[in-house]
Amino acid sequence: MTSSSKPTAAGRVLAILDTFTDRHDSLTLSSIARRAGLTLPTAHRLVGELTEWGALHRQADGEYTIGLKVLELGSLAGHRLRLKQLAHPYLHGLHHATNTNIHLSVSIQQDVLYLESMLTPGGAPVTSRFGGRWPMHATATGRVLLAAGTPEELEASLRQPLMAYSPHTVTDPDGLRQLLAEIRQRGVAVAYDQIATGVMALAAPITGPHGRAVAAVGITAPKDRFTAHQLIPPLMTTARRISTALNGPDPDLAEHELRSA
Repeated sequence: MTSSSKPTAAGRVLAILDTFTDRHDSLTLSSIARRAGLTLPTAHRLVGELTEWGALHRQADGEYTIGLKVLELGSLAGHRLRLKQLAHPYLHGLHHATNTNIHLSVSIQQDVLYLESMLTPGGAPVTSRFGGRWPMHATATGRVLLAAGTPEELEASLRQPLMAYSPHTVTDPDGLRQLLAEIRQRGVAVAYDQIATGVMALAAPITGPHGRAVAAVGITAPKDRFTAHQLIPPLMTTARRISTALNGPDPDLAEHELRSA
């Protein structure tokens, strides 16, 4: 953020909240100021107001985390939470059948947002939780949703900096275009070592009544204990069952709510 951009008060507040991520969920005041592009006095004033209101919480060590007020507001995102509730029994069945980490994700800007994460002790070492986010290009669920999106959405994503999270993360736009074309043909994404080495990730789309992908169900597993051949059939069966449940009894309303949430 630069002075020439003349950020509004609301923009400065949103910039502060946007500094918190899965990998930076506890920050000092100086870190918040630097990451938000604010002067320290401005950050101090706004962080104080956000803490008083409950959007931030100051810990005993002086660092800040997201406060309960933000979580409260997040719980009002009912449309996507209804998808989570609808999908839960199917995800639980997949989790029990495969003994792997299971995820339910939707797209938000250039990221995937986890609506559900069912983790297995000793499973794949990839951090994910309800409300967590990862860049779409580095995840199987994100690639499924990118592959199902419009050409304009795809190109907007590929114009963003594509960060590497492991030595094997695909960050070349042309390479990603080729991978997405293969996903469209196969109907499933399989990725290896993209966020952490030794991890296999798979994902399949959850579709609305007109065949548009509105979410994705994913699996992460240690690649030395499973093969894609083992996991693709139960994964795709689960995605189909969730899609079928989503499409009734009022499928058009359900899809509209999910895409506009």
